[in-house]
Amino acid sequence: MTSVVVLASGVLLLNLYALALVLLRGPAFHTRVYRPMVLNIGLSVAPALVLAATTGLLLVAVLLESTLAVWLVIISGGVAWLLLLPNSAYLITELNFSHRRPDEAVPLWYDIVLVLSLAVSGVMNTLLNVLLVQTMYLAIAYPNDSAPMTRIDSWVLVAAVLLLVTFGMYLGRYLRFNSWDVTHPGSFVRKLTDHFGNRASRREAAGFCATHTVLLAVLYLLVVGPEVALF
Repeated sequence: MTSVVVLASGVLLLNLYALALVLLRGPAFHTRVYRPMVLNIGLSVAPALVLAATTGLLLVAVLLESTLAVWLVIISGGVAWLLLLPNSAYLITELNFSHRRPDEAVPLWYDIVLVLSLAVSGVMNTLLNVLLVQTMYLAIAYPNDSAPMTRIDSWVLVAAVLLLVTFGMYLGRYLRFNSWDVTHPGSFVRKLTDHFGNRASRREAAGFCATHTVLLAVLYLLVVGPEVALF
């Protein structure tokens, strides 16, 4: 558990560093602060906050010995968390440098470090969230297991979450969906139907999701694997 705390502390520092670079860009080079990046950092951190709130409510439900309350917290918190999680990995798409303007005197090297820090912070937020959920799932499903991380179903859960995350990234980048657009199911479904009615769009989505899911999965094994081995 200590290693997870260290990992979480490192991810927090990475988020703060990315935020500092975004906020300093304006006054340092006499240009505007690119506020959408600040919003994206907040959205990237939001899943972890939802997860923390869900954990707290779950503990209360357990203490109340209410099975109904436990399942309500798990389902509602899990859905909210899953809807928000693509916002973390979405920061990968900031690598297109779309924020740069020809009339700005911001050196390219600064924006390279800024955008790279932003993208990596989003990836690490995603990986940490998935690790915490995998750990919570194992603690609930196999409380007395001496080697819980060998359970295949937990890794199926990880793979499913990463695939859904990349699909959410695709919807955000190409259909300009936000997590809260599901509150308008009519227009949400119409846009999905119109977009995926095109064969080229389906192929593009499949390629996008496949490549990004593999990337996140490999990074999960590289970064989180050593932490998982300690459980």
